[in-house]
Amino acid sequence: MNSNTELLRQLKIDKAHKEAPGGGPPWGRIAAIAGVVVLLLAIGVGAWVFLGHRPVEVQTATAVAPASASEAGAVLQATGYITARRQATVSAQITGALTEVLIEEGDRVAKGQVLARLEDSALRAGLQSAQASAAAAHASVAQNEAQLDQALRDATRQEALVGRGLVSKQIAEQTRTQANTYRAQLNTARRQAQAADSQVGVAQVNLDYTVVRAPFDGVITDKAAQVGEIVSPLSAGGGFTRTGVGTIVDMDSLEIDVDVNEAYIGRVQPAMAAEAVLDAYPDWRIPAHVIAIVPAADRGKATVKVRVALESKDGRIVPDMGVRVSFLEHRAEGHAEVPKGVMVPANAIVSRDGHEVAFVVADEKAHRHDITAAKAANNDLRLVTAGLTAGDTVITSPPDTVADGTAVRVAPSKP
Repeated sequence: MNSNTELLRQLKIDKAHKEAPGGGPPWGRIAAIAGVVVLLLAIGVGAWVFLGHRPVEVQTATAVAPASASEAGAVLQATGYITARRQATVSAQITGALTEVLIEEGDRVAKGQVLARLEDSALRAGLQSAQASAAAAHASVAQNEAQLDQALRDATRQEALVGRGLVSKQIAEQTRTQANTYRAQLNTARRQAQAADSQVGVAQVNLDYTVVRAPFDGVITDKAAQVGEIVSPLSAGGGFTRTGVGTIVDMDSLEIDVDVNEAYIGRVQPAMAAEAVLDAYPDWRIPAHVIAIVPAADRGKATVKVRVALESKDGRIVPDMGVRVSFLEHRAEGHAEVPKGVMVPANAIVSRDGHEVAFVVADEKAHRHDITAAKAANNDLRLVTAGLTAGDTVITSPPDTVADGTAVRVAPSKP
């Protein structure tokens, strides 16, 4: 500044100074003045460039999706997963080679439906042998019944002849003894026939074991074996033996398992109202309620498991989906629609050129967005229905110097 002042002083015209001889202009003085002017212009341009490109320090906030009425009244939120209370890996009860596999992933099956069949020639032959033995046993029963019937009639006639004195009493007694012998043989034959029938039943059960059926209604979520592979209820055979044909899930048994931090488990009560939001469908809010608080804590995670029932079932809900659960102090009346748009601080919306605008920070620059916003403010927040998306970083109370493309620097948050 001192050098500039000195140069300005030199611009003053000394009245006592005389023109150079011959009436010519003082060229040395003019050159000095021109140098001073050029220097001042350079200083001004440099200051304009420096100040014009210096980032403007601003405060920011994040645009967020509006919460539903129920979420606003939630006493606790936690994350978990969809689980099935009834799920089974279906296998054969005997070891055998698969000849048919009648399922694919996604198939809906009914209880008792055939899922697969094993090779059954040996067991079928065993059943036929047992059936033949049973038939022979029943034929023996019929034979003994006929002999007993004849013996009883002979004994009756002999006893009548004894009464008339035509035969001795001994002959009548022998005839009666023969009839009793046939009766005992008949009882034995009947027991043998029962045993043969039981063998048929065993053979039939073993044959039925070659047919794999669905234990309940559900959906196939995994097909674990193919035709030609050996399946076994045991893990014998190493990697060459399958222990299951497929996995079936009862979709009506789906519920939510949530891990709640043990410090907040006191806020959750049995039968408490809740609302679930699937990660896959963030705009779909499913009414729910607490089934039970599992009386065991996870020492490693310091959490307690809570079972939550879904009050609305849908084909979009599948096991192992991520879900967020809001535990509600009381359920809101009705199911109000969540407003569309995002919520931003009211001071992030300013008027420029007769339009409501907001400035979004991206790549260290301010970008002007013309917006459509609701008139009423809610807790210092305003609903922006067009022009912004959730996650945008908006400038709060933007200075008048901020325009589209202005370089900005986000100030650190105040403690």
